[in-house]
Amino acid sequence: MWAYTGRRLLSIIPVLFGISLLVFLFLHLIPGDPAVVLLGERARPEQIEALREKLGLNQPLYTQYFLFLRDLVQGNLGNSIFNLLPVRDQLAGRWPATFELALAAMLVAVALGIPLGILAAVRKNSLVDNSSTIFSLIGVSMPVFWLGLILIYLFAVNLQWLPPSGRIGIDAGNNFKTISGFFILDSILQGRSFGEVVAHLILPALTLGTIPLAILTRITRSAMLEVLSQDYVRTARAKGLNERVVIWRHALKNALLPVVTIIGLQFGTLLGGAILTETIFSWPGIGSWIYEGILNRDYPVVQGGVIFVALVFVLVNLIVDLSYALLDPRIQYR
Repeated sequence: MWAYTGRRLLSIIPVLFGISLLVFLFLHLIPGDPAVVLLGERARPEQIEALREKLGLNQPLYTQYFLFLRDLVQGNLGNSIFNLLPVRDQLAGRWPATFELALAAMLVAVALGIPLGILAAVRKNSLVDNSSTIFSLIGVSMPVFWLGLILIYLFAVNLQWLPPSGRIGIDAGNNFKTISGFFILDSILQGRSFGEVVAHLILPALTLGTIPLAILTRITRSAMLEVLSQDYVRTARAKGLNERVVIWRHALKNALLPVVTIIGLQFGTLLGGAILTETIFSWPGIGSWIYEGILNRDYPVVQGGVIFVALVFVLVNLIVDLSYALLDPRIQYR
């Protein structure tokens, strides 16, 4: 397993190289000039050219890319064009918010999607099964931004049960200290504002977790239907084992491989696909940060954010692959 893990880790290098090249080229193909964005459209041409020279934007693209690649190898993501702050420091302050939101959304998807999938498989072609199919189709098809606005309108504006945006309220935030960047953990460590933090997390987590919830429901159902038709399941039932034991101990355990794969893929997608959710709920994470960087033509911010998300996505997939050996002892890595 160690040799396999080492090879997978080495394979990350060309992946990150390819991603860095693609994001660099795509950014420079987007219409707009960072110097014009900073100085405004009324700035004189000589002012714009002077700023472009200061930022190194007047150099050939291949020169800019090699300078970016050189800094990247050294662990330096550069400084933001817009606020001149180091991208690495901004990333360190932003990623806990996105990770916390993605983890909460994934917990919602797993807690609801897997039981629904199992129930739909056990009661195939029943009302429960058909309802889960309709629910999954709606969940996959529903735009995230529309669902987020609907939830805000219902639960924050009309019912006023939950806050509409942010990670914590203004009053609670004045006495709240950020220790780790994970507000749930920080609230537990400080013994305060836990309910406030959870309340702010509910609506974004439900919005972001809808699509993986629908996908997990369908994948769990398909995997369970395939396993329930196997001979060893019929044998277990013939021996008189309790139906719950057959389903949870024998069937579900053998149906987990595709489910775990989808969980890993969806979790990696949530980390990079939370731009709309974070923007709607004013969630200060990587997604909204990258979105602001795109609007401001802040090349270092977008490049650093995309590369970080890609790295996390690859590492999550590696962890999922290694977990297969724990779920199925027949799988061996060489």
